[in-house]
Amino acid sequence: MKKSIVTIFILLVVSNVLFAQQKYFTRSGTISFFSKTPVENIEAVNHQTSCILDTQTGEVAVSAQMKGFEFEKALMQEHFNENYVESHKFPKATFKGEVVGFSSLTFSDETPNTVEVKGMLSIHGVDKQIKTSGTVSKVKDNYMAQAKFNVSPDDFDIKIPKAVINNISKEIEVSINLQLEPYAQ
Repeated sequence: MKKSIVTIFILLVVSNVLFAQQKYFTRSGTISFFSKTPVENIEAVNHQTSCILDTQTGEVAVSAQMKGFEFEKALMQEHFNENYVESHKFPKATFKGEVVGFSSLTFSDETPNTVEVKGMLSIHGVDKQIKTSGTVSKVKDNYMAQAKFNVSPDDFDIKIPKAVINNISKEIEVSINLQLEPYAQ
């Protein structure tokens, strides 16, 4: 009886270690966005982005609190949260999808692999299928992931008042930088 309990315990520990090694995680990823117009540039950065990556399947999930975006001007941040993304109603932006062909990537010498990422982006209560390219590299026991893509406020039902329509670009450049560490349960 003791042998079977010890065997079961060892199997559980080993399966947890194997499971943990296929998932990588961060709570301190960075998402930034940039809007360039002749009137003014608007930039915001969020350093509180969470992400989990399953290296067996390539599945990835990203989540960012909208109030985590920091602007150069406090008034821009206030307008962003209260008037545009309405973070009191829609507190998070999320992405659920996959890094296509992740399990077939080879990692060596910290050289980035160009990848395709596709999935569902949810902002302001609106879901939109997106596809973009990015890079993934392995640095020691961690994965580094980066991507850039454009979003349109119109696609996510974000209304821009006519008084400031020329201050905000029709296409906003979004950049993501993630350093993912082994996930330990």
